[in-house]
Amino acid sequence: MNVLKAVSLWIDKLNTWVGWVVAWVTLGLVLVVFTDVVMRYLFRTSFVFTQELEWHLFAFIFLIGGGYTLLKDGHVRVDIVYQALGFKARAWVNLLGVLLLLIPGCLLIITTSWNFVYKSWAIMEGSPDPGGIPFRFLPKACIPVGFILLLLQGISLGIHSLMQIAGLESPQKDAT
Repeated sequence: MNVLKAVSLWIDKLNTWVGWVVAWVTLGLVLVVFTDVVMRYLFRTSFVFTQELEWHLFAFIFLIGGGYTLLKDGHVRVDIVYQALGFKARAWVNLLGVLLLLIPGCLLIITTSWNFVYKSWAIMEGSPDPGGIPFRFLPKACIPVGFILLLLQGISLGIHSLMQIAGLESPQKDAT
């Protein structure tokens, strides 16, 4: 069990660090959107590069931040039933959800996105629009990377749930 705890701790630390990076990228996105709005409404101009940068950064935030969001229990769920359950029943729901839904779903997306990402990297795909970003392959690479991080965090959640079921870990009082 100590090995499982160590693995889970490492995954949690990894996604905590990733969450810190995503937070700073989010600040960057706010600044880019602010600049775009000022340019559009005050100077009546807009740049394709700026608009594409907005969705590149959003893709990074959304995809890469998924594991951190799961770590902090920030994903949407139907809490009507879940909150009424006891501590061990919640751990069972989490463990079964990880094993039956999260892991297979992540593996499906990771394996099916490899060829898509590989082709984009092979041609160094860029924007088809004049003035656009020449690095479209980068946000596409966030698909498997983000789902690998989510998969890892799902494994950590499964380990925590297993330990809670076995009585080796108490419930987390505050997920934030």
